[in-house]
Amino acid sequence: MIRVASYCRVSTDQEDQANSFVSQQLYFRQYVQRQPDWELYEIYADEGITGTSTKKRAAFNRMIHDAYMGKFQLIITKEVSRFSRNILDTISFTRELKEIGVGVLFMNDGIHTLDPDAELRLSIMASIAQEESRKTSSRVKWGQTRQMERGVVFGQSLLGYDVKNGKLTVEPEGAALVRLIFHKYGVEKKGTSVIARELQEAGYRTYSGNVKWSTSQIVKMLKNEKYVGDLVQKKTITPDYLTHAKKYNHGEEEMIVIKSHHEPIIDRDLWNLVQSELKQRNRHGKPDTGHSNRYGLSGKIQCGACGATFVSRKKKRKQGGYYPYWCCANATAYGRRHLDAQGNWIGCDLGGSISDEVAMDMVKQVLAALPIDQEEMIRSVTDLAVKAIQDGEIGPAGSICQLEKKLHQLTKKKEAALDAFFSGSITKNEMELMKERYDKGLTELHIRLGEAKTRREVTAGNPDRIGKQVTQIIRGELESEVVCKQILKRMVVYPDRRIEVSLNYLPETWIFREASYSGSDTGKTP
Repeated sequence: MIRVASYCRVSTDQEDQANSFVSQQLYFRQYVQRQPDWELYEIYADEGITGTSTKKRAAFNRMIHDAYMGKFQLIITKEVSRFSRNILDTISFTRELKEIGVGVLFMNDGIHTLDPDAELRLSIMASIAQEESRKTSSRVKWGQTRQMERGVVFGQSLLGYDVKNGKLTVEPEGAALVRLIFHKYGVEKKGTSVIARELQEAGYRTYSGNVKWSTSQIVKMLKNEKYVGDLVQKKTITPDYLTHAKKYNHGEEEMIVIKSHHEPIIDRDLWNLVQSELKQRNRHGKPDTGHSNRYGLSGKIQCGACGATFVSRKKKRKQGGYYPYWCCANATAYGRRHLDAQGNWIGCDLGGSISDEVAMDMVKQVLAALPIDQEEMIRSVTDLAVKAIQDGEIGPAGSICQLEKKLHQLTKKKEAALDAFFSGSITKNEMELMKERYDKGLTELHIRLGEAKTRREVTAGNPDRIGKQVTQIIRGELESEVVCKQILKRMVVYPDRRIEVSLNYLPETWIFREASYSGSDTGKTP
């Protein structure tokens, strides 16, 4: 007897597809029963899962595992597109199964992978299935974009708004809390950590029902344009129809912006005030280099009392202006250690803080103590940097790659608009308007591309300038985010003001004390 497994999949959870799912299982049972030498081992079934990737198909992956365990000798499935719409996955899995003596029978396609010509025929059918998946994805994205342009909302409900049938409606209780948060920040001039602490102590819950509020939640709300009545969509995109992985849209696709789209919770004046305040507070303490070492230390400084990560804050100088410093996140958010309304211990008793300047000075002292031939390193890195710029791996060429990618994408959009016109999906007037917009964008991109190529030639031809920049970085004269993240492993601040500094790839720990930040009393432990 040949033990047989079957695999079936439907693409959505709609009622008609669910019925199809049951029908597929019944079909396989009856089919196997009609074969005298076959015995049905199990029907593996994935419901509502896309066919372009096998990573999230639990039943499929369990079936492959069982095949390796020798639980059956044959897999039957209706067609290639049910097995996978990804050519690489189809060929890869059928090859692996063939090597362990397990065949796959694609019933509607008439392909048995143990036959001599199976892989050629399978490649053709898998290519057709993948291309159909690409076309379907393209049609869906096209349709969604048109709906977005008409103001249909794609997304989930949020604090203050309910999303239903593609429309945003104000939810009164949540809206009142949104107004309170904006008022605290914009009018009362309170910081996000203070607002988060006050909301928690007052018993307010987040949209998800959590009793804890974070500063990042507050900032995200303050920057959300929906609260002023505007709508911005396509902030995230799915560039690969095979993996379906989402990513933030950094200009790869044009965002869709509609002003005064729905009923606002915050008036325009308060919104503008809050946005101005956000920019002003972020601007204070920013170094002239254009790179913030503040963020280079993010996640690197740890509290020795409670284990929390330090966060960056700003203090006002007596002579004017601001300077950045670091302090325990728990102490900043909740004050000294105490019981909250729910009986949970929150806060931290670690007092004081460490300035950004002192933290960076300790890193520089550690680097200066390392036995490194800086001159030789500068020469080597400069040579590598010049070559990389000439080869287009770094520098202005990076923007060239992005511009060329945008040119390709915009050209494809223009072609898609023409295809839509010829297929009758859009009118001639709509096509001409879209073509005009795309032509304008293409012209601008060609100009920017030419300027970027010119900058690359100038930069690559100036090795002295590159060498100077490399020297600054290596000698610690430019404390950039990249340098800090790469070199500093961890900095731990203890209640007795002892500070431990450790670097990546090195076993030693450098110890600093409050009276020795200048380096006169530093110690090194293995």
